[in-house]
Amino acid sequence: MHSPLPRRHEHVYLGANHDRNTRRTLWVVALTAVMMLAEIAAGYLTGSMALLADGFHMATHTGALAIAAGAYVFARRHAHDERFSFGTGKVGDLAGFASALVLAVIAIGIGGESLWRLASPSTVDFGEAIPIAVVGLIVNIASALLLMDGHGHHDHHGHHPHDHHHDHPHGPGHPHHDHPAHQRHQEAHDNNLRSAYLHVVADALTSVLAIAALLAGLYLGWTWLDPLMGVVGAAVIARWSYGLMRSSAAVLLDVTDAQVAARIEQALADEHVRIDDLHVWRIGPAARAAIVSVSTEMATSETQLRRKLAAVDELRHLTLELHQHPH
Repeated sequence: MHSPLPRRHEHVYLGANHDRNTRRTLWVVALTAVMMLAEIAAGYLTGSMALLADGFHMATHTGALAIAAGAYVFARRHAHDERFSFGTGKVGDLAGFASALVLAVIAIGIGGESLWRLASPSTVDFGEAIPIAVVGLIVNIASALLLMDGHGHHDHHGHHPHDHHHDHPHGPGHPHHDHPAHQRHQEAHDNNLRSAYLHVVADALTSVLAIAALLAGLYLGWTWLDPLMGVVGAAVIARWSYGLMRSSAAVLLDVTDAQVAARIEQALADEHVRIDDLHVWRIGPAARAAIVSVSTEMATSETQLRRKLAAVDELRHLTLELHQHPH
């Protein structure tokens, strides 16, 4: 029996800062989980419903952050798994979409509860609630800074660790990409990191609004401001959720990357070729795949066209079909 032919190249399209983002997300999961357990325990011991409610609210964020961390771990572990035709670069987008749904549920929950309390005002223990909101805010700011630092570092650096390079042979069939430093900040579109960041920022926002409303209630007697701030917070979180859902769904559905498609057309424009079919889609935070079918009456070669397309640095997996129609 013949052994199967070895695979010509690997399909590893993880982001340049994949491992770094994994560590940061795991730290935030741990931080959020400790805060959640502390609030739930304190709520049971003191009989405080405010503490319990905030603890269980934080549990939903902890769960969503755990999904983000799990996605990073899964993508790395299965990066060389041949079952994934284009690698595991889109696992983070799947996790981002799931997190967006969790954010939407949180927004609906906060909004519904706030509207109910606007209609039927309830007494609030301001003295007890303010310290809880302040501690929650501190934890969320620390978490956001951790994730923002990870988020900011990859906007400007185009270098890739060795094991993140596309392993195509650099022969005529596969252009070599040097991935210059002007990576056009594609790495900024890591929907998994963005989802984790939005969860802690959403929690921080609700804490800030709650502190403002509780202080106004304590010193000015504006008890109506607390539920009103809840409605405002829910609306903002719902908008973030929609944006994240839209961008991650676009990746999962292989929506055409119009920017890269335009640059492919531009690269081939002076080769006197007609593009008959063009598909460009995202297979990782900074990686795109393309199927390009062209026809020409001029003397040209596939190698020549591939060399031209090598200038499109996000293009990491190219299938090129050339039809020549001589005069």
